[in-house]
Amino acid sequence: MRWKGRFEGYHASAMRKDLISGLIVGIIAIPLGMAFAIASGVKPEYGIYTTIIAGIIISLFGGSKFQIGGPTGAFIPILFAIVMQYGYENLLVAGFLAGIILVLMGVFKLGLLIKFIPRPVTIGFTAGIAVIIFSGQIVNFLGLSGIEKHEGFLPNMKEITMHIATINIYSVATAGISLAVIVFTPRLLPKVPGSLVGLVVSSVVAALFFQGHVATIGSSFGAIPSTLPHFHLPEITWDRIQTLIRPAFIIAMLGGIESLLSAVVADGMAGSRHNSNRELIGQGIANMAVPLFGGIPATGAIARTATNIKNGAVSPFSGIIHGIVVFLTLILFAPYASHIPLASMAPILMLVAWNMSERKEFAHVLKTKTSDSIVLLITFLLTVFTNLTTAVEIGLILAVILFVKRMGELLTVAKVLPDPNNKHEKVQAHMVYEGHDCPQISIYTIEGPLFFGAANMFEKSIMDTIHQRSGILLLRMGKVPFMDTTGESNLASLVKHFEKTGGLMLLSGVQPQPLEVLKKTGLYEFIGAEHLFAHTGEAINYALTRLDNNKCLGCKHFAFRECTVLSKGGRPLDRDVEL
Repeated sequence: MRWKGRFEGYHASAMRKDLISGLIVGIIAIPLGMAFAIASGVKPEYGIYTTIIAGIIISLFGGSKFQIGGPTGAFIPILFAIVMQYGYENLLVAGFLAGIILVLMGVFKLGLLIKFIPRPVTIGFTAGIAVIIFSGQIVNFLGLSGIEKHEGFLPNMKEITMHIATINIYSVATAGISLAVIVFTPRLLPKVPGSLVGLVVSSVVAALFFQGHVATIGSSFGAIPSTLPHFHLPEITWDRIQTLIRPAFIIAMLGGIESLLSAVVADGMAGSRHNSNRELIGQGIANMAVPLFGGIPATGAIARTATNIKNGAVSPFSGIIHGIVVFLTLILFAPYASHIPLASMAPILMLVAWNMSERKEFAHVLKTKTSDSIVLLITFLLTVFTNLTTAVEIGLILAVILFVKRMGELLTVAKVLPDPNNKHEKVQAHMVYEGHDCPQISIYTIEGPLFFGAANMFEKSIMDTIHQRSGILLLRMGKVPFMDTTGESNLASLVKHFEKTGGLMLLSGVQPQPLEVLKKTGLYEFIGAEHLFAHTGEAINYALTRLDNNKCLGCKHFAFRECTVLSKGGRPLDRDVEL
């Protein structure tokens, strides 16, 4: 993702394509930037500043050729909660800290780790965010008055219920016009951004017929200045860092997830390949710069990135141009933006919420009725009824616990014996039954990862053999792909307990990773290299030479084909080592 590679062969026709796509995306970004800022509890111009600064920086330093950065709907709940709880100045500090975290994640190449966050968790909190965004616009859509904003979902719904009698018919009409235009414009004029047309048309109608009857940006937040704010370094103290590190981490994680997801979508549409770690660094730099000018946290915007590609973008210049377009619009048209009704912006955010809700995926996961359904539902409900930080933390913890449980259930321990009817006398579990089980040799097949989630079950399953005082215990470990230190500890405990009873422990088919663990912990030497075999057949041959032949005399179990000879006092022949 070097500059040479990103702009190699750049020419005039490519510049024209970038100009067109950048212009279109820039126009689309203007109403979204203001709407996201208002929904986050800050002034609309802060969304514009974010769109300009973050949009340009992410395109310059990010890891995706087509990524469009800026404020997004996913951040609304967490940003609104920070503003309500800590204030706007602390929001800037949290955003700056999130930028540092993102840069560090990119530097230490943690980009791939974000992709391992379980899909049910991301669907759950995304759907929860959609509900919060949608419900948060009901007040502006209906034009309710006397509303007191709260951080929680239920108190806000209670406020709406209590003040439903204050519904403003002029606001409903304005919002209805905006919604109708936004919905029908793409069908009639596919190339024209419906959100901007809906905003303009409904604002003009409100100015002509409903003036003074609907709340506007100017009446609610004051006039939007037509210049960028002055550089301002937020006061960052140790106390603030301790207070804001958790929300900052959530902002960083959410920003990382959305930006990388957007980059993956872009790769699928354009046939390109993004650099995930560079993308995180670019996102981090942008989020460190934006608060210095009063902006809110930003990330890659999936819808705007897709629009960028659909309109012919060739390089990151389209993202830079998009930021310049928004800047020029701010300089030239800021005074007019103050007359935009809040009711005109409500449908824009409602449709954003509807589109980001992932309702089909949500329903699909629920229909599976698995542990993933539980993770999804709990994450969703916690996002709506508590906060995003709690939802993500508990969702991840629950997903990990359920994953460990599922992986633990994959481990199987089965007692086996050779099947004489099989050509190569493969060992089978069904060959062990009453009256057909060698009193001196116990063979177990272990299948699955031997780790902390399954280690106790493994030890418990075999412990009965120790109580039976079998002379030789053979563990077939050819199907154990992974072993952690907990699994090794349980195996070591089993080995030591068994050898205390005078027994002999043999292992066969140990895979490279478990073998490496055994060597590092010293268990390999304790068991003895001569007691580890590549094949089960070799191990059985060795075990048969260590039998107490007196116990074999007259034995009627005939667990092995050699038993016929052994029961008469003879010596067995070696078997196929590939067993």
